[in-house]
Amino acid sequence: MTPLYDVDGKVVLITGAARGIGAQTARVLAERGARLALVGLEPASLAELADELGKAHAWWELDVTDQAATDRVVAGVVDEFGGLDVVMTNAGITSYGTVRQIDPAAFQRVIDINLTGMFRTAHAALPHVIERKGYILVVASLAAFAPLAGMAAYDASKSGAEAFALAMRQELLHLGVDVGICHPSWVDTDLVRDAEADLPSFRDTRRRLPWPANTTTSVEECAAMIADGIAKRARRIYVPKSVVAAMLARPLTGSGIAERVARRSLGRMVPRMEQDAAALGRPYGKHQTVNEQG
Repeated sequence: MTPLYDVDGKVVLITGAARGIGAQTARVLAERGARLALVGLEPASLAELADELGKAHAWWELDVTDQAATDRVVAGVVDEFGGLDVVMTNAGITSYGTVRQIDPAAFQRVIDINLTGMFRTAHAALPHVIERKGYILVVASLAAFAPLAGMAAYDASKSGAEAFALAMRQELLHLGVDVGICHPSWVDTDLVRDAEADLPSFRDTRRRLPWPANTTTSVEECAAMIADGIAKRARRIYVPKSVVAAMLARPLTGSGIAERVARRSLGRMVPRMEQDAAALGRPYGKHQTVNEQG
């Protein structure tokens, strides 16, 4: 059995750390002795979290769509802590609307944060993680292999994140660096709560999805599973573990059989989603105008 990767004393950088999955994972890792570099776009929330965790931790404001800023923040983390062991690329948003109605700028922003922002973070951090033979965790989603109508930008970004992480893993194995992918299903965070409040059709659809896509995990349970996965330098982290069933069913999910079964319900669901998104008048949830996952 591979020995656990003790995070005690390790420097862990988390993007999207101000709230939700990122913030709660920081709490769990801090309890286990890690030193946290909290990164995101909400300085007040980041400062409050750093104060809660204690003097061994620090925070940086960062927009991951800016490569130069990302490079500066990573360099600042290394200067502050003397190195970097683990990176969790968690920053992410979602947007509302089908492909034919979504604002192209909103679509681009989702890709730029969820996919390209993940690349920018990893690219800046890699020399330091390689030096310590550390670990990179890319937060993808159940959506990477079970896309949902009305979420094309998010689906595409998370599928891309999965493919990127798998390729990066192949590139880094010989250097002693492990790359993992986290696939959360629905986690009780602002991202999910906002979507359910803003789009009644989304809330109704989610409740009708087949198991395990119709379950909700607490952010506390999610963070504990992620922290345990980091300790194992895991290749995949499924939240909850039943999400592995959706991964194994990926060929069926995208098949003609599944499409024929779903055609009638899609004919009712998609127009309702479009109506809800049009009536809302904004492409994001109220907590998702910045690059924070959850």
